[in-house]
Amino acid sequence: MSKTSDETPLIECRDLTKEFVHRGKRLTVLEDLDLKVYQGDRIAIMGPSGAGKSTLLQVLGTLDDPTSGELYFDGEPIFERDSDGLAAFRNREIGFVFQFHHLLPEFTALENVMMPGMIARRPQNEVRDRAEHLLDMVGLAERIQHQPGELSGGEQQRVAIARALFMEPRVLLSDELTGNLDLKTGAGIHAILRELNEETGVTVVVVTHDPRLADQMPIKLVVDDGELIPFEPDDPAIGDRIPEALKHREPTNPRALRADTDREVWEEATRGSLEGP
Repeated sequence: MSKTSDETPLIECRDLTKEFVHRGKRLTVLEDLDLKVYQGDRIAIMGPSGAGKSTLLQVLGTLDDPTSGELYFDGEPIFERDSDGLAAFRNREIGFVFQFHHLLPEFTALENVMMPGMIARRPQNEVRDRAEHLLDMVGLAERIQHQPGELSGGEQQRVAIARALFMEPRVLLSDELTGNLDLKTGAGIHAILRELNEETGVTVVVVTHDPRLADQMPIKLVVDDGELIPFEPDDPAIGDRIPEALKHREPTNPRALRADTDREVWEEATRGSLEGP
């Protein structure tokens, strides 16, 4: 899992800082943050509310500009593109899945997944075939003609994942994907991300509050005082993804990152994930 400097990162943050002005005061959320993400990585980004993990995800997806610093994608300083260039980049390279799936209620699961291809004006038969294939991949082959209101929460998130993958992005970004789901369903969704990563090579970066869900990811990082540090100090899986000086640091509030886990329920939930709700 460890990568070295011999390989070019797919995504690289250098001295990335993000500030906001709130009631006349400048608030620094991310400060001189460095991160390398390699093709095929599965990374969980954790931290308490307000730590800046969602802000980081927004910047990684180019939905928000950094105040200073650079974001590179395949070695290109991506924020040097204009707004149209960034939109084209997101459409081609990034898939987004959020806690609220934003499915269109009047359309079927199949039609929702087809939407990116239809917007891109691809041939309808090609679009339909790909949407059916993706829904089959996430275990919904029998539910393609159901509207979102006829699907469970977990099924709706599977549709959202399939839709996010339609344009064959190289990166899938997820912010609290399972925040509204019960433990078993949430575990199944994360297991699907693992299987998709293994089968397709898509790079997965997930923001989550729940260490039980983060535990499914090989690389676990924490936003702490505006920087990224390991969830477990000196974790060898981190490789060179963060600066050497930060690999040994303990989280400021480690108790905020812990949760009791029903191991039996968890292990059952992550087994046979494509058959669950």
